[in-house]
Amino acid sequence: MSALERLREVDAHHQLEAVLAIPDHLRDALWRVESARLAPGEARGTMVCAMGGSAIGGELAAAALGERCTLPLLTVRGYELPAWTTPEWLVVCCSYSGNTEETLACMEAAGALGARRIAATTGGQLADAARAADVPVIGLPATIPVPRAAVAYMFAVAAEAATLAGASRIHTEIDAAAAHLEGSREGLLERAEGIAAELEGTVPVIYGADLTAPVARRWKTQINENPKLPAFWAELPEADHNEIEGWEGSEREAFSALFIEDVDQHPRERRRIELTAEAVAGNAAGVVRVATEGETRTERLLWAVALGDLVSLFLAAQRGVDPTPIDAIESFKRRLGST
Repeated sequence: MSALERLREVDAHHQLEAVLAIPDHLRDALWRVESARLAPGEARGTMVCAMGGSAIGGELAAAALGERCTLPLLTVRGYELPAWTTPEWLVVCCSYSGNTEETLACMEAAGALGARRIAATTGGQLADAARAADVPVIGLPATIPVPRAAVAYMFAVAAEAATLAGASRIHTEIDAAAAHLEGSREGLLERAEGIAAELEGTVPVIYGADLTAPVARRWKTQINENPKLPAFWAELPEADHNEIEGWEGSEREAFSALFIEDVDQHPRERRRIELTAEAVAGNAAGVVRVATEGETRTERLLWAVALGDLVSLFLAAQRGVDPTPIDAIESFKRRLGST
């Protein structure tokens, strides 16, 4: 049985199809934002208030925009807005379920502050609160198997919302990225299967820099949730000022190092990746280097996101586990709700 056949056998809720449908998700997301008829307005910046798979969309959007984001595009993970927040900020509250308690708290706090708000959700308490306060709601499809598989929607929502606060609009890049992903489908599957084979039996430590820093974080969380494995991420050049020393004490067979490189990154960052890979190789079970593919920052970022999602699914297939259930998270939420 091939690795892809094993994956389809354990993937009872069809996450593989959701990843392969990212191009359709991107196009649909642009249409849904357009349909919300959001009006531009002056702002000091944009805050994306979210958790988990909803929050990463804000960080990915900021990375794709890069220097074209002339005002801050920040992601807030937690119950409170920063103390320095003023009514001039645009606050985008994203929760796929609509019931994320941290996001609901930020929605309320932004309303008390008098800040302009936008909600993105399938429904739940967030949609109810938004409609009660006459806050625009970008409706998301409820047919996606798990919230983390809605990453394309959350990315596009954050990128489009940022344009309301003055960032350059990248909708044409998003549309082109969708076509690029469709053309790269077979290559992505083959590459993901190979990377998963290299990581098998190890704890991956994933490194990114600039464009690929939030991608590294996405890979880490997908490996946590889909194959139910520990994984860690770090950002260069910061990791060269601390984490590189920790490899001296690692057990050789325990950890693998994976570096996500971008073809257009700062030359000193590229050199750091080369030297860091060499430095940790003697204490790592393996070193994997991945170079992004695509013409634009948006294409390369989304290509790398899709690759990581597929790697996590192949790792789930190796373990013979259905990637969709998140029993530990759900159990924790129940316990938290009872206190």
